[in-house]
Amino acid sequence: MAELRLEELSASTIVAVNALTMKPGQEQFVAPVSYAVAAAVVNPATSWQRVILDGDEVVGFISANFDHESMQEEFRSALWRINVDADDQGRGVGRFAVASLIEEAKKRDFDHVNVIYEPGDLGPEAFFLRVGFSPVGETQYGETIGSISL
Repeated sequence: MAELRLEELSASTIVAVNALTMKPGQEQFVAPVSYAVAAAVVNPATSWQRVILDGDEVVGFISANFDHESMQEEFRSALWRINVDADDQGRGVGRFAVASLIEEAKKRDFDHVNVIYEPGDLGPEAFFLRVGFSPVGETQYGETIGSISL
């Protein structure tokens, strides 16, 4: 593995991000990346979208929102999505992305980051727990709200 780095999502990387693959069963927990990109158009000032590269190869994508003014606390500093290509899972790519997200949250003067995810056997909960998130609540739809203090 070359050195991992982040790059802002751009026209030159979006095709590779949309081509990221998942392991069988994971797709039920993740909407297509293009949905996350479209959602950022709503408020690009608060959106933080980064491509994760291993050398020059796109191996992942992370999207977050930082909005001190959000009406809902769980959305003020929130990890919206993290996708790591199936072939690159288990290599530290996701951990690197979350660590980078935490650094960005600190720069923006937040003291925690939230994540909302759907529970399930093949879902992301085990990953979120491994990188330090703890369940703190549940949405009205039964999704888990996790949080990590910075």
